[in-house]
Amino acid sequence: MERILSEVRGFDGVLELAPEAGSGFPEISWGDHFFYFAPDGRVPTNRQPYATIVTKDYPDDVRSRLGAPDRWRLNIHVGATAVARFVDHAPAGSGRAEPDYGAEDVFLPHPLYAALGWICVVNPGALTLDRALEALADAHRDDRRRVERRAGAV
Repeated sequence: MERILSEVRGFDGVLELAPEAGSGFPEISWGDHFFYFAPDGRVPTNRQPYATIVTKDYPDDVRSRLGAPDRWRLNIHVGATAVARFVDHAPAGSGRAEPDYGAEDVFLPHPLYAALGWICVVNPGALTLDRALEALADAHRDDRRRVERRAGAV
């Protein structure tokens, strides 16, 4: 996780939200990381992060089995059309077996948000780390473009 955090923290205009105990953020989010393009340093209220690192299961998201020790998941918004470039799984309801969302070091469609263009990797390693870092850089650039486009439309 440290290499990912180091790389993302080096992106121009990145805002990392990393809630901790006593931070005023909901306890469920403590220990997780949320990344935005926000050069003003303010957490955006009109859009979702472009990537997250989650360190535990959430009530509606348990299929990655993050409750086990030393497990965490990187989630990246790559766009709905790009999901297929990362994963080899048919969408839900296609008749094909659902992927093992707990598999490590494998790109998977996000268990909840794949249709919205999200992919994930549990414990990225030798098979996925370099490509995940590239996808994070692309997601950051895409978020920056969206922010700049919206600012120009004002």
